[in-house]
Amino acid sequence: MGRNMGEEWVLRPSSWTGAVGARGRAGSRLRGRAARLRGAEAARAAAERELALGTLNKVFASQWLNARRGVRHQVQHALRGGRAVGPDHALIPGSDRGPGPARASPIFGIHAIQLNPSKTLLATGGENPNSLAVYQLPTLDPVCLGDRHGHKDWIFAIAWMSDTVAVSGSRDGTVALWRMDPDVFSGSIAWHNDAGLPVYAHIRPRDVEAIPRASTNPGNRKVRALAFSGKNQELGAVSLDGYFHLWKARSTLSRLLSIRLPYCRENVCLTYCDELSLFAVGSQSHVSFLDPRQRQQNIRPLCSREGGTGVRSLSFYQHIITVGTGQGSLLFYDIRAQKFLEERASASPPSSPGLAGRKLKLTCGRGWLNHDDLWVNYFGGIGEFPNALYTHCYNWPEMKLFVAGGPLPSGLHGNYAGLWS
Repeated sequence: MGRNMGEEWVLRPSSWTGAVGARGRAGSRLRGRAARLRGAEAARAAAERELALGTLNKVFASQWLNARRGVRHQVQHALRGGRAVGPDHALIPGSDRGPGPARASPIFGIHAIQLNPSKTLLATGGENPNSLAVYQLPTLDPVCLGDRHGHKDWIFAIAWMSDTVAVSGSRDGTVALWRMDPDVFSGSIAWHNDAGLPVYAHIRPRDVEAIPRASTNPGNRKVRALAFSGKNQELGAVSLDGYFHLWKARSTLSRLLSIRLPYCRENVCLTYCDELSLFAVGSQSHVSFLDPRQRQQNIRPLCSREGGTGVRSLSFYQHIITVGTGQGSLLFYDIRAQKFLEERASASPPSSPGLAGRKLKLTCGRGWLNHDDLWVNYFGGIGEFPNALYTHCYNWPEMKLFVAGGPLPSGLHGNYAGLWS
């Protein structure tokens, strides 16, 4: 495929023309996992345990630190860590605070959190959501703060390219490349004796690149999601003006192409599958699949079929993609079979032809909703309001799934978090 700098494509839905599948032992393992998911027995065994988060508002991102511990982010500024198997939480110090009087600032919220490949560093937003905060693992001590010549608006997405290089995407329409000096986190953390706070470095980005302005919507270049291809050393970015952008990621960022997405409303999540060399973008009503090396896309978009509330979170495991919706449900789509995973009647042999059951769906619990004046006056005091699933992440060794979110309308205050196993 010829790729000129700044090349612009338009992606249109097309029919399926071929099969995509896993090969060898990896494919066999996945088929075994998928078979367990398909059965009605497995669906019943997928038990949910809700986690109490108090009055926190909307969890937007989460990561597993290890088999028993996770971190997640919510709209109020607090990065909380705790055992994913229990309701206890431990507050991690905000990295924007330093010695002296506390800086008064409005609470805007944090929308991204990512671990580096070796799980030695954690990148997220700072108390100022325009800043990139990096913590050392497993102690969660602040290491550095990217707050100099960086973003001018909230950070919505983060992707690691290596253990020491990260890229952030912002509502200001830019992507920034950050390099962590190994000397910064190789030694022990120093502490201020007078204030009892850790000392951390202030860093600036090595490169900042702007998302190109689209003629159709030039004022809405907000970067909502990033995904990195380690195999190709390329970075995918999705902007709210309805475009997918591909960057070559080395010591700097070089834009390779921009693709107009077939569904342009609320493209807010993005994931990448190394095995299939495939990006997946979630929009208000569909998941679109992109292979940047093919002008004609051969995998048709799938419809979330959840009342137009949107795809809010995505993840790949080989050829199975998990879809978190705005209606509080998780769906599972098999790209190779071009269909959602289905339940089967427990009394029917798995090999019986024509006995395909209902679409396999995990419906999450009620969570917590603040019954304030806005809820009463604008939403009529609706007793139950579905939670948008803004984030989910798997712990494959123990077959556990952490899911979290909150009410979809921006004015409603609430949260949901649950552990499925």
